[in-house]
Amino acid sequence: MSSPSLSAKDILLIALSGFGVFYVVVLWRGLAEARKRGLNAAESATPTAGGLATGFFTNFWDTLGIGSFATTTAIFRQFKMVRDELIPGTLNAGHTLPTIAQAFIFTKLVPVDSKTLILMIVAAVVGSWLGAGVISRWPRRAIQIGMGIALLVAAALIIMTLFKLFPSGGTAESLVGVKLWIGIAGNFTLGALMTLGIGLYAPCMILIYLLGMNPLAAFPIMMGSCAFLMPVATARFIKARKYHPGATVALAIGGIPAVFIAAYIVKSLPLTAVRYLVVVVVVYTAVSLLLAAKREHSKTFDLEGGAKETAAS
Repeated sequence: MSSPSLSAKDILLIALSGFGVFYVVVLWRGLAEARKRGLNAAESATPTAGGLATGFFTNFWDTLGIGSFATTTAIFRQFKMVRDELIPGTLNAGHTLPTIAQAFIFTKLVPVDSKTLILMIVAAVVGSWLGAGVISRWPRRAIQIGMGIALLVAAALIIMTLFKLFPSGGTAESLVGVKLWIGIAGNFTLGALMTLGIGLYAPCMILIYLLGMNPLAAFPIMMGSCAFLMPVATARFIKARKYHPGATVALAIGGIPAVFIAAYIVKSLPLTAVRYLVVVVVVYTAVSLLLAAKREHSKTFDLEGGAKETAAS
């Protein structure tokens, strides 16, 4: 009797396991290197109670469809847990394991064409690799502006969800021809933008709807994309030392149990009021980032002006 062959999704999940191992090795080496070079109190590699609570809270709501990047950014800035220039790398590195857990739980539940799924995931991974390489070299002010704009986009997407402004989608479980190429290009772009701190879930869902696919097909595509791209982006952020070691570990440890509680025990909640609250918090955080970038510019301008006056005298 021949043994049952593996499906494309089975192979995908096996590959995801490999990416998970790759992530753990990269993070372990990054933490060892961080401890070796010595860190100040603001960048300690030891997770804090606040970081663990943040990981649990944000990943609980992420599993139920709220998203984790915008809410985590808001908490980090409100309580001054992570410096602005380290937030994008910390988001990607810290939320990787919880996202992989989500992908394992949900990917096998929804039917979607394997070719479409794999090509869109690969596109997102390539986009994240290039995006992380660019963003990890950005100065503090550029990151503040980028995150501020990204959060405003995230708030707009949540509002679109609340007022049902998404396209209705279709019934297709696959993409072919021009639509497939559009899907690949779109997910490549979303993978790159995710390294800046804008979550992939909502825009990927819009992309799927616009291409006429079954709305449910968005779930394995967006969860699989994030689960594969985040280890890749993490490797680049860690290499560039543009992440907070302790906050990264805290998000991972706090987030994993939250995913399983949300997926298997809570399963669903009325989320409308929560989404309205998230919009308010996200817009507030976006404005504060943009104002901080403006102050950063003014400070640089004043310093340059002072230096010129000194040189002239």
